[in-house]
Amino acid sequence: MMKDMENRPSWSSQFAFIISTIGSAIGLGNIWRFPYIMGKNGGAIFLIIYLILILFICSIPLLAELILGKISQKNTLGAYCSINPKFEAFGWLNVISTIMISSFYFVVGGWVIYYILKSFTLNQITDFGQYFTNFVSGTYTPILFTLFFLFICIFFIYRGVNQGIETANKIMMPALGVLLIVLVAVSLNLPNAHLGLKFMFSPDFSEIDFSMLLAALGQALFTLSIGMGTILTYGSYLKKEDNIAKSAFTIIVADTIFAILAGVMIFPAVFSFGLQPDSGASLVFITLPKIFAQMQYGGLVALGFFFLLFFAALTSGISIVEVPVAVMIEKFNISRKKAAAIMFAIIGLLSVPVTLSFSALKDFKILGKTLFDLFDFTTANILMPVSSMIVCLVVGWCLNLANDYVFKSKTLHNIFIFMMKYILPILFIILIITGLMG
Repeated sequence: MMKDMENRPSWSSQFAFIISTIGSAIGLGNIWRFPYIMGKNGGAIFLIIYLILILFICSIPLLAELILGKISQKNTLGAYCSINPKFEAFGWLNVISTIMISSFYFVVGGWVIYYILKSFTLNQITDFGQYFTNFVSGTYTPILFTLFFLFICIFFIYRGVNQGIETANKIMMPALGVLLIVLVAVSLNLPNAHLGLKFMFSPDFSEIDFSMLLAALGQALFTLSIGMGTILTYGSYLKKEDNIAKSAFTIIVADTIFAILAGVMIFPAVFSFGLQPDSGASLVFITLPKIFAQMQYGGLVALGFFFLLFFAALTSGISIVEVPVAVMIEKFNISRKKAAAIMFAIIGLLSVPVTLSFSALKDFKILGKTLFDLFDFTTANILMPVSSMIVCLVVGWCLNLANDYVFKSKTLHNIFIFMMKYILPILFIILIITGLMG
C-alpha cells in the first residue's frame, strides 16, 4: 500500500492544481448554460442570487470533495472505502455519472468543433435554426465530430496528470482568458450594448421566486463540477501542505468572474441585434451565429468564440473522464494507457446512440425523453445532487476534522460542519424532488 501511495501522481504545484480545477469548473456550463439560464430567470436578480449561493452554499460541497480527496489520496471508490467499505457504492455513483455526462457532453463538444470549421461561412446561411437541425440530424458527421472531441480528451489523460492534464490547462486556460477578454471588448463596442449590461446589472427584485432560487442553485452546482467526483479526484492529487480553503476560494472566484464575463460577452450582442436573451439552449448554436453573420469581421469573431467554447469544453471534459480512469488504474491495477483506451471505447460506444438521438434514434424514447435528454436529466437532476448530498453527509458525520484543518477560525469551522450535516442535505433533497417533478 505504501508503495502505491509513493507511486501515485500529484500536482507539480498548488498553482497547477488550481488552474486545472478552474479548468474543470469552467466549461460549457459557463458559456452555453449560464447565459440562457440567466436570460430565462430575470437577468440581474438571478445573478445576485447565484453569487450568494455559490459563495455561501455551493462552496461547502466543493470543500467537502476536496477534503475527502486530500485526506484519502485515492480515487472516488477508494476515498469512500477509506471511510467505510460499505460506502464503495457512493464512488461508483460518481463513475456512472461521469460516463453518462461524457456521453452527451462530448456530443456538444463535437458540435463546437464543427462550428469552428464553419466560422467563416456563417454569412452564407439564411436559416440558422434549420442549419443546426440539418447538422445534428445527420448520421455520420455528428458521430465523427463527437469521437474526435473524445479522442482529444483521452489524448491528454493518456499522457498523465503532469504531462497531460496540467499541460493542457496551463496552455488552454490563459488562451481561454485572452479570447474571452477580446470578445468582451468586441461585444461592448456594439450599438446599444448598454441594454445588455442593464439587463445583467439592474435587478428587478419582483422577479424573485422559488423556481429562480432552485435554478440558481442548480446552475451553481453544475458550473463548479460538484457531484461528479472530479473535484474529489483532483483533490486526491494534492500534497499534504496544500491549502484547501485558499484553493477553493480561488476556484470559486475565477469560475464566477468567468461566468459574469461570459454574460458580458453575450448579452450586449444579443440586445444589440434585437434578439431575446431567453432563447434557451439554442443561444450558442443558433442565436449567436446569427449575430456573428451580421457583424463586421463576423467570421473572425465566430472563430474566436467557438475556440473559446472548445477550450472550456475540453478542460472540463478532461476532468470528467479522469474520474473513471483514476478508478480503473487503482481499482483494477492497470496502466493509465490501458485505462484511457478502455474509457475511449466505453464512452465512444455509448456516445454513438446518444448522438443519433437527434436523427436515427430521435423517436426512441425512455420516459418520454430521447437518450440525450434522458442522460442530461438523470445526471443533472438526480445523480449529481444525490452525490453532492452524500459527500456532505459522509464528510460531515464520518470525518472528525480538526478545528484548523480547513479554517483557522473555530467559528467558521463550526458553521461549515453544521451546514454540511444539516442544511445542505435538506437543500439537496428539495432540489432532487423539484427536479424529478419538473
